[in-house]
Amino acid sequence: MNEENRMGTEPIKKLLFKMAVPTVLAQVVNLLYNIVDRMYVGRIEGIGTLALGGLGISFPILILISAFSYLIGAGGSARAAIFMGKKENRTAEKILGSCTLMTLIASAFLTVFFLIFREPVLILFGATAENLPYAMEYTQIYLYGTVFVLISLGLNMFITNQGFTKTSMATVCIGAVLNIILDPIFIFGFNMGVRGAALATIISQCVSAIWVLFFLTSKHTILKIKLSDLRLPKAVVGGVISLGVSPFIMQSTECLVQLVFNRGMRTYGNNDYIALMSILFSLTQMIWMPLQGISQGAQPIIGYNFGAGNKERVKYAFKLLFAVNVAFSVFTILLVEIFPQVFLGFFTPDQNVILIGKNALRLFLAGMALMGAQSACQQTFLALGQAKISMFLALLRKVILLIPLAVILPALGMGVWGFFLAEALSDVIAATVTTTMFKLKINSILAKGK
Repeated sequence: MNEENRMGTEPIKKLLFKMAVPTVLAQVVNLLYNIVDRMYVGRIEGIGTLALGGLGISFPILILISAFSYLIGAGGSARAAIFMGKKENRTAEKILGSCTLMTLIASAFLTVFFLIFREPVLILFGATAENLPYAMEYTQIYLYGTVFVLISLGLNMFITNQGFTKTSMATVCIGAVLNIILDPIFIFGFNMGVRGAALATIISQCVSAIWVLFFLTSKHTILKIKLSDLRLPKAVVGGVISLGVSPFIMQSTECLVQLVFNRGMRTYGNNDYIALMSILFSLTQMIWMPLQGISQGAQPIIGYNFGAGNKERVKYAFKLLFAVNVAFSVFTILLVEIFPQVFLGFFTPDQNVILIGKNALRLFLAGMALMGAQSACQQTFLALGQAKISMFLALLRKVILLIPLAVILPALGMGVWGFFLAEALSDVIAATVTTTMFKLKINSILAKGK
């Protein structure tokens, strides 16, 4: 039984386990790129807190770059999975070729744009005179590796959605393990500081990108990158973007969120609060990314069987995904609520930051207990090709809810606590709306079969 056929025949529980475990590990390991950077940088003697704040200010640029990998990779791979379910592998392969070219074009544009405008962008994101130099140093080197980031993140999704989850996991693990090894060597051994963290990251991403390209041009893959497919037909590009815009918005709006929050911490707090936000956003990703990993493991199963007309397998796969995601999010947030100092201590030895962050962390992440439901429903909409619904839900949590709340609540006299409450409220409301909409829409979507 090959990787493609087992999507429609293998027992769902066994299949989801095989697909989800590697993708979860891949997502967790992928987090290590930026989180390990922050853990090491936060411990640089004398400048750790300011340097950590500088990386936090840089993070929106990194998020925007990765958002383009989701626009192209998530949209293209989801569309390809549906065509594979219809036994139209050649169409799916053309989608891969178009996405490869889109990735190269996007990489060139992002590199040039941010190299030219990174200083005003970083100031816009809330950089202070004290932490701006560290943000500038980090981004200057990181931006030269943009093409590696987009290839290793975006095109790797095509490996996952073909069912080669162990290979896609290896893509991330190779780079992340190398990053863990290189970080202390460059940061402390060569005394390069934040520049060393950036250099370690792009070298590691380069190795991952080479791995992805090697696999997708080899005899082992179902869909292969071919020079003749490096084209941009309107229909293909439109289909990719229509599905990719939802995860793109989810990622890119994080830039807006961090802009609002970092500037808010500068206005209502100080450099310690800016460093704290760097930690809080990292912890948010530590919880969200495994949820995404579980959902991405289920996505090709749902997409393939939807394309093949196996509705009962679609329903069962979703129910299992929903249960696993909710259990994970509730359990993880429970640990955070009980042991906030432990999680903060991963990133900084600064007792003042830990003191002001203990209760802030509890409130900030409280609503994420419901994010398991949010992720399961939203990613299933994406797997079923529901571009408009996915786009609305992506806008709902960050743009419609969080940003307005983050502007209004602090201005009402709540100060920095208004930002922490805004995050919790938006998570709860968004998860409630998403699950309700899914329950109302799912039967009609499956009945139409499109």
